[in-house]
Amino acid sequence: MSKKLFTGFICLIMLGCVHSQDSVKTEISPGIYSTNSYLFLLNGKSVAVVANKTSKIGNINLIDTLLKLSGSGINFKMKVIFTPEHGFSGTYDAGAKVDNEKQAFNAIKVISLYGKKKKPDSKDLESIELVLFDLQDVGVRFYTYLSTLHYVMQACAENKIPLILLDRPNPNGFYIDGPIMEEKFSSFVGLHPVPVVYGMTIGEYARMINGEGWLGKSLKCELTVIPIGNYTHKSKYILPDKPSPNLPNMQSVYLYPSLCFFEGTIVSVGRGTNFPFQIIGHPDFSNKSFSFNPESITGASVNPPFEGKTCYGLDLRNISSDTLFSKKQIQLEYLFFLYKELNKNELFFNDYFDYLAGNNKLRKQILARESETEIRRSWEEEIDKFKKIRVKYLLYPD
Repeated sequence: MSKKLFTGFICLIMLGCVHSQDSVKTEISPGIYSTNSYLFLLNGKSVAVVANKTSKIGNINLIDTLLKLSGSGINFKMKVIFTPEHGFSGTYDAGAKVDNEKQAFNAIKVISLYGKKKKPDSKDLESIELVLFDLQDVGVRFYTYLSTLHYVMQACAENKIPLILLDRPNPNGFYIDGPIMEEKFSSFVGLHPVPVVYGMTIGEYARMINGEGWLGKSLKCELTVIPIGNYTHKSKYILPDKPSPNLPNMQSVYLYPSLCFFEGTIVSVGRGTNFPFQIIGHPDFSNKSFSFNPESITGASVNPPFEGKTCYGLDLRNISSDTLFSKKQIQLEYLFFLYKELNKNELFFNDYFDYLAGNNKLRKQILARESETEIRRSWEEEIDKFKKIRVKYLLYPD
């Protein structure tokens, strides 16, 4: 079938399922909507898909769309679905083991890339000719979808399988901030020497992984990025779906780069409540005017910190998303305030903090009571170096 006829056939099948791009000329349009740019590339191929519940065209999941197409005379076969942390359904807690989910996708194998297996192996990719990747990232180094991207690209490079990445807007893509990760603190919550907030879409980031040689052993992934329509890094993009169980709204997404540091401390970020990453506290916080009681929540926070105990702290829910969008930097004042208020010194931190920060310097600076100005100044040179690297891989204007 010719590309022209094939494209026309796709449009007929999908008519009524998705809006046409002509009708959304002024709207941000994730790469998944540009069906004419990638579906014909699947023709005649055995395909693996990296996806979760955010991988949608409108309200229709990418998997359902592909199954509809493959069952309508188009010659490609979807053989395996790979899922990131939180599983395909997005209902597994952070860090929870995700067994291979049994989905009603015509018995297609679903393989978790979280836990012991973080990277597809050659057996998983046996007979696969193309990998299609679509995950909604939040633009923060310690959000693990970036690590999943890295390992999928590495597996594709090793097995000489092309990767098509359907790009998506970065809701925190409008600024760059935070310490740069040092190599010795590399982990699944940070594999690359980038700041905490790096100001790139996941497609741009994939280009940087390739271009900077971060896959190792001179590996290059055969990468095609399907771009976003009508997007710039200044764009305000409201996520249509929560990207993971504990980021339920835009307040939590905007606060996440600032509050996730507390996961490396004794402070609760509200896991086990309906307001994760919007409230912070500890049972020993002196001001008792605001309190919350973490409880185990299936599919979001099983056995959260301080389960069944009353925590006191700060309620950040009343800060509007517009105000948070205008900040354009990590808010260190929460970290400084809780550290001083709880007066625990070294006991304030746990071993995870340095991996979130990407170095041990930030912890030492806080212990030494350095000012925010001093700490930010210590980031400047490395951030400037990163910006010169970043610009080589941008697909959208700043």
